[in-house]
Amino acid sequence: MQDLNQANRRRLLKMLGGAPMLPIGGVSLAALLAGCNSSDDDDDSSEPPVTPVTFQSASFTSMAAPSLSQPELMARTTVASALELTFSDGSKRSVELGYEPFFMTGDAVPDGKGGTVIAGGYFNLAGAPIIDNSVPAKARQFFSNCPDGMSLLSLSEPTKVAGVAGNALYAVVQFEYQSMDQAGKDMYGLLPSQIAVLTLSQDPNTGKLSLVKYHTVDTSSVHGLWITCGASLSPWNTHLSSEEYEPDATTAKASSSFQTYSQNVYGDPAKANPYHYGHMPEVTVNPDGTGTIKKHYCMGRISHELVQVMPDQRTALMGDDATNGGLFMFVADRKADLSAGTLYVAKWAQTSGTGPGAGTLTWIKLGHATSAEVKALADQLTSADIMDVRTTDPLDAAFTKIRYSGKDNWVKLQSGRNVAAAFLETHRYAALAGGTLAFSKMEGTTVNIKDKIAYSAMSRVDSSMTDGLSPGFKVEGPAAGAVYQLHMKEGQVDTDGNAIDSAWVPVDMAAVPELIGDVLAARDALGNTHGADKISNPDNLKFSEKLRTLFVGEDSGGHVNNFLWAYNVDTKQLSRLLSCPVAAESTGLQAVDEINGWTYITSNFQHAADWGSVHSVVRPTLEPLVKANYKDGFGASVGYLTGVKIGA
Repeated sequence: MQDLNQANRRRLLKMLGGAPMLPIGGVSLAALLAGCNSSDDDDDSSEPPVTPVTFQSASFTSMAAPSLSQPELMARTTVASALELTFSDGSKRSVELGYEPFFMTGDAVPDGKGGTVIAGGYFNLAGAPIIDNSVPAKARQFFSNCPDGMSLLSLSEPTKVAGVAGNALYAVVQFEYQSMDQAGKDMYGLLPSQIAVLTLSQDPNTGKLSLVKYHTVDTSSVHGLWITCGASLSPWNTHLSSEEYEPDATTAKASSSFQTYSQNVYGDPAKANPYHYGHMPEVTVNPDGTGTIKKHYCMGRISHELVQVMPDQRTALMGDDATNGGLFMFVADRKADLSAGTLYVAKWAQTSGTGPGAGTLTWIKLGHATSAEVKALADQLTSADIMDVRTTDPLDAAFTKIRYSGKDNWVKLQSGRNVAAAFLETHRYAALAGGTLAFSKMEGTTVNIKDKIAYSAMSRVDSSMTDGLSPGFKVEGPAAGAVYQLHMKEGQVDTDGNAIDSAWVPVDMAAVPELIGDVLAARDALGNTHGADKISNPDNLKFSEKLRTLFVGEDSGGHVNNFLWAYNVDTKQLSRLLSCPVAAESTGLQAVDEINGWTYITSNFQHAADWGSVHSVVRPTLEPLVKANYKDGFGASVGYLTGVKIGA
């Protein structure tokens, strides 16, 4: 396997210059605290009451970036960091971190029915496996090398489930795409994304999670899934998925790639409807380890990267991984129900153009709708029914020039189609309405509840953010990206002066100084073009309230190895926790504060050995190792950083 056992972790700590730490799960900190509260003389009633020892704060030690002196560390998932815990009596405890996979994609895993299924395997909407026949002698079911968003959850208090030895937990994991077929042909966006529910057994004594059952969710009721990327766990315990890079409805039907997607979904190259994709799917887990899915068509048809619902259970802030993307907000009519609500887009008033820039935010109301209402429009309308879109200037004053996906469009709204345009042609309509459609690759979004701050990863601060072609917006960079913080307030009104029914409305936006990437003047010895000790092209974001820590996963073309980072928002300390296999992206991030007393950080990776020019120095050495570790580059791990019992 690609992941390192405890003995090897200790050896690697020494090799990387760190000190060995206590093994995770080897000490129950709750028991440790109970021991601290004991008395040597239980009969001495004159002794004052003992003050309970409680958890106070956490920090992480930072592992060194692996190098070619230890090529095996560059070629696989490596964790050589530790969690430092501080308690109310001033005592401290170090807990060594490690990585545990549930499976590698392509593995045969239990289906809960006495048989097995291929992890990450592709199926069409009829439930038939999709076969890779590109190399006839090696014909097999397609399986993804790109697991992405994941949600670890518990449905109830510790309970027994058939086949589960410990506590029953569940994880929902989605598979974004498949990089290529066995013959090397690009397969991006040609297969329907898959999503699975994992039934897990949690050892109550060690926190270890073991896979018991793998269930592929039937997506036929939602027309299949399109490029599922980041994900989050809703406050009501469902998995909020994503569909990014929505197909352009003005050109999709004539696109050979969309036709291939349609063939793989339906067995018919003409059947898929582009307006059925680019929405927000939601998965509900059942106690038997199955899952059901629905799509919310009323949250805007954008490049959904990750949806973060605020504690009010109504306000959703959405990443938009696009060129000329926008910052979108949805306010649901009812708690824990995203099937109806109001969609807004932000308007940026720039206060600084230096570096990643800064601005204040106001909000433009795009419309109100129900999911059923928009779904009915999607079923019957074409793009021409909603908007007249031109890619060359029609020299007609009835058209408005906008920027769309890095290009000029001239658009004219068809009469009476405001709702259809707002929810099915959201990017174009938001630009037409005066929203700031200038962001580039706005990815992960998360929330720090205590401080009422949202965080948004801008993977690359370039192209539409730096070209000056969007009104009132022009910043400097860097192309290595940055993480922005957005303060949220109540009592806000939209640009028409109407009250926004939410206490979680972002009012400003500026980069976190310690979370700005560093573009090097020249490549370093390994080939890195971005500084290895700072974040590079941030993507996944999750925040832990208990640890006061923002976790950042990279999707970098500037780091030879992508990293998972921890940033303490109080101490401003940035620590490297994990190194992905060379050229792999860090995905599947979730910070789980507590399940049955245990704290977890989930982590996947995708597309190991997705070689670029940045890897020219290391590729000759590392390519054979990656092929050996990861099924010739077709395998990818789904797992977690080993659990910690922090105590009260």
